[in-house]
Amino acid sequence: MGKIVCKGTEVEVADGERIKPACEELGVFFGCDDGICGSCLVTVKKGMENLNPPTQKEKDAGVSGNQRYACQCRLKKGTVEIDF
Repeated sequence: MGKIVCKGTEVEVADGERIKPACEELGVFFGCDDGICGSCLVTVKKGMENLNPPTQKEKDAGVSGNQRYACQCRLKKGTVEIDF
């Protein structure tokens, strides 16, 4: 079991699961669920290595560096700290 942390609030996420429900609980806005709209763009402050690699949809959209689409992420393990 891992967790997503944002602005001092933590939400648990099972290893291998999508982080979307946790991010919704933390206040991240989702306009779609498929990496098309870009509304769930988050900045990963710590723990990028604990997420799955960027998806082709993220690459095609030009998402890079410490940014990710939360709808495209799965937690591998550990803790990920985000901001939005």
